[in-house]
Formats: sequence, structure tokens, C-alpha cells
Amino acid sequence: MKVSVFGLGYVGTVSIACLARDGHDVVGVDINPDKAAAIARGESPIVEPGLDGLLRAGVSSGRISATTDANQAVLDTDISLVSVGTPAGPGGTPDLTGVQKVTEEIARAIALKGKEHTFVLRSTVPAGTLDRCAETLASLAPGIEVHVANNPEFLREGSSIADYDHPAFTVVGTRDQRAQEQVEELYRAIDAPVLAVEPAVAELTKVVANAWHATKITFANEIGRLAKAAGVDGRDVMDVFMRDTKLNISTTYLRPGFAYGGSCLPKDVAALIAQARATNVSVPLLASLPLSNRDVVDSATDLVLQAPGRKVAVLGLAFKANTDDLRESAAVNLVKRLLGEGCEVRIYDRDVLAARLVGANLRYIESYLPHFERLLAPSAGEALDGCDTAVVTYATPEFREALDAASPSVRVVDLCGLYREPPVGRECVGIAW
Repeated sequence: MKVSVFGLGYVGTVSIACLARDGHDVVGVDINPDKAAAIARGESPIVEPGLDGLLRAGVSSGRISATTDANQAVLDTDISLVSVGTPAGPGGTPDLTGVQKVTEEIARAIALKGKEHTFVLRSTVPAGTLDRCAETLASLAPGIEVHVANNPEFLREGSSIADYDHPAFTVVGTRDQRAQEQVEELYRAIDAPVLAVEPAVAELTKVVANAWHATKITFANEIGRLAKAAGVDGRDVMDVFMRDTKLNISTTYLRPGFAYGGSCLPKDVAALIAQARATNVSVPLLASLPLSNRDVVDSATDLVLQAPGRKVAVLGLAFKANTDDLRESAAVNLVKRLLGEGCEVRIYDRDVLAARLVGANLRYIESYLPHFERLLAPSAGEALDGCDTAVVTYATPEFREALDAASPSVRVVDLCGLYREPPVGRECVGIAW
């Protein structure tokens, strides 16, 4: 198929690479010329394992190109996927400005093209958004048959290619048989059941899934802190709990540790709370998730400040390992809190390089931690040199090796279960164990 993908963030870039690998001709479209140029060179604008190789192969084969010209992209393709960002707006309601602008651009391009086209919304949006997009398309491209569908993604940063290749299912929200057929054709190489549903069901399924993931993380963290207060290792409690695969369904996210973050879970929880408020529906559990998540950061801050020294090394700044995404990262929030408490902070994260950050990711960190690049250390060893406390936000062999080589006087605050047993000869405190 000939496909255009609008929005070259995580979802868009991974989709381009995987679609090209599976035999489709793909044009990436973004208003940021630097992103488009990087894709056109076969370079990933984001950090994601395995992505660079797929992009290089796609460009070399001629299946991947990129542009800032929406008109040309639509003229050259039969189906357009929209994967632009929908950041949280005032009160938690998603900001759909990007979706609206791209829909209008595609509609005008379809009018110029003068023949049928398929519009697939991949962005995470509130229920009813696709119907509003369809109204825009019909208004700006009158008399032209435009097939529309919602196709939510369930990709996790750091493992998105594996998630793309092995989904639990493919959701297609549409009332249009042609749109459904084309989306199924897009993923013909993927072995997963296709669930054809109403557009609003597909749209809501995505945010509900992320709210459930956030709920599981919050539940595990609360149990972990409760267990610790009772003198019990929270990991042992949850290990027993997770043996029940009949009722508890999945072990994913059910491990005590640090707060959830990233571009999806905080935003989608806020979206559901906003939706409930707007419809006068009481959702006390969902409403409590951000409060409990902030409590995890409070607990981590207290653990650091329990010791007298104020020189702190933070290992891991992104919201999870194997990504450079800093948006809503609990580690960023923790660093800001520690700086406010007068701590001298050094940060190491091999995937977070100031020179590579772009777009919303760069804007977020610049607004939240101005001059953050001054806090970055070029290696874990240099971040640890001379520090009183080391905070570990995710477990990697690199961090374990660096701490093993660090001075025995360095106290460790383990927020991720790096150590199953306390290291010999070193003070180490865990957040839930």
C-alpha cells in the first residue's frame, strides 16, 4: 500500500519503520523540518531499540521518504495515518489542536487530489473525535468519498517494535467496510485478531487501557509501601499475588517501584477524570491515581533527605529505560524537588542527550528544568563521584556495575528493585521493600 503518516513522534516513526519493513511504501509528514530530514536520511529522531536499523533499511530500499508537504504526501498515497500528539490541556482535557490542523490539511489535500482517500486516526483522543474529523473532511472535501477509521496503538516506549509485531489484537473503529479492509491490509503481516468496533469504542478503549495500566502501577506501589510499613518486603507480597493468573490476569505493571510517567498514562488518566467531571460521574479510584502517584515521588524525596548529605546522583532521568522521553517523568519531578530542597544533583542517563532532544520532549524539559544540561554527567561513574546518595530510577546492568565500583560510602536509594538483596557493605534503602 501507499501510506502517509502524519506526525513523526514515537508512534509515527515506529509505524513508518515497521510498515516499510512489511512491504508498504511510506511517506512521513511533520511540520518540524529537522524530524522530516532525519527520517529521510534513515536516522531516528527518537531513542528506541532496533528502530535505526529499520529506518536505514526502509530508506535504502526506497520504501521510506519524508516531507513537510502535506499536499504532496496525500497526492502520492492512498491512506493517511494521523499520529500527532494530544497533550493534556487545561483541566486534563486533551488538546486536539494538532489533530484538527492535520485533519484540515489532509481534507484540503484530498480536495486537491479529487478522488477517494482513507483517513485513519491513530492519535489517542476522546470518544467522538473521529466523527468530528469526518465532519471536517466532508466540509473541506465535499463530494469526495473519504473512508475514516480509528486505529488506536498499544505501543510501549522501549519495546515498541516488539509490541507492534505481537499485539494482543488490532482494533479498528469504523462504520466503513472499505476503511476496515484497508486497515486490515496494512497489518496483514501481523498475526493478531482484528476487533472491528464503533469508532467511539475504539477511542475509549485506548484511554481505558492506559488508565488500567496506571491503576495497576499505583496499586502495586501502595501495596509495596503498606508492606514495608508492616516490616514485609512488598515484592514478596506481590510475587504471591501475581501467581493467580486466572483472576489477576497479567503481571505487567504489578511490581512495586517508582511512580508512573511518560506521555500516555498521566495524560489519559487526566482525560478520563475530566470526562467523568464533565458528565457528573463519580470515579474516586481514577481521581486518586495522580494523588497516589505524587505520594510515590514524595516518598522517594523523603528517602533521599533522610541522610545528612546533600550531594545526590540520579541514575536514570527518562520515564523508563531504553527511551529518551522526559515528558511527565517522575525522575524529572524528583530532581526538581531535590533541587528545591537545596541538594546538589548530578544526572546520568545514556539515552538523554541534550543535543538529540527535539519537539515536545525538548520543550517539556526546558520549561520544567531550565538549564538541565548543566546537571548531566557524561558517565555513571562521574555522576557518582563524590556523591552522598545515589538514586536509581530503573534497573540496568550498567547502573549495577557503576554502583558496585563506587565508593562504599555512597548510600543507595533503590526505586526500581535493582537489588533483590541489599548489597554487602553499603547502605541501601528501597521504596517498597
